[in-house]
Amino acid sequence: MYLVCGEALFDFFSEDDAGGQASKVNFKAIAGGSPFNVAVGLRRLGVDSALFAGLSTDYLGRRLQQVLKDEGVRPDYLVDFAAPTTLAMVAVGANGSPHYSFRGEGCADRQLSLAHLPTLGPDVRGLHFGSFSLVVQPVADTLLALIKRESGKRLISLDPNVRLNPEPNIDRWRERIATLVELADLIKVSDEDLSLLYPEQDPQRVIEGWLQHRCQVVFLTRGGEGATVFSRAHGSWSVPASAVKIADTVGAGDTFQAALITWLTEHELDSVEGVQHLQREQIDAMLRFAVQAAALTCSKTGPDLPYRHQLT
Repeated sequence: MYLVCGEALFDFFSEDDAGGQASKVNFKAIAGGSPFNVAVGLRRLGVDSALFAGLSTDYLGRRLQQVLKDEGVRPDYLVDFAAPTTLAMVAVGANGSPHYSFRGEGCADRQLSLAHLPTLGPDVRGLHFGSFSLVVQPVADTLLALIKRESGKRLISLDPNVRLNPEPNIDRWRERIATLVELADLIKVSDEDLSLLYPEQDPQRVIEGWLQHRCQVVFLTRGGEGATVFSRAHGSWSVPASAVKIADTVGAGDTFQAALITWLTEHELDSVEGVQHLQREQIDAMLRFAVQAAALTCSKTGPDLPYRHQLT
């Protein structure tokens, strides 16, 4: 089982008003949040998963809980809080890229403290961490403590998924990411993340620095340009994006992440040792599987992640 750690929220997408009333705005609400999506994505791809997150006892929080139940995500690590559910207002650009505005101060997904650190059994093969839960308190220090406790014992994957709206202090992001990359075995990062974190630095040099620690492989996603992998043992190479008619790119990165973990799980390489001994052809197959999965999500509106039978 894979334990995904971080936020769960609702994405609100604005929709055109067919009646043309300027004073009326229609919204479509979709359960989301990057870690939430990864946990759901793993289940849809056939991997047992759970989510370590704070959920509100309000109506939206109960809806998030029901979605997780319907998708088969294990509830063992969910913690209830009498605090609101985070809302993300999403505007989709002409190229399908989403722009977010978060309403999350004091919300349930931020409330996890050190007192909520879970005890993990042998069934938990690995943990995934990502997005703004890494930097907003008190959940950020809780997740850091969990990563430090489990690094080297179970497979740790990381996706910075930088969102400046909930935490606009980029130095805080840089400081925390610099700590986390020393503890992860596998990292997925987007070119947008790197441009925000290190705008004056060459992405390859940044990633090569990450590979000087315990990390074995870094996947760099580049939107319509495809993806590049950097392996400590086998160098770097790229694959093109799959041709698809893009609805939007919401959830594509989360799909990519879930697909990486799925590939490792299916090939019984979902361990610290398994990632350390990956061969070049195995990494390439994993990369291409993730690119294909992400393309399917881009063909649909919102974070509608694919099922295993849809992938070859």
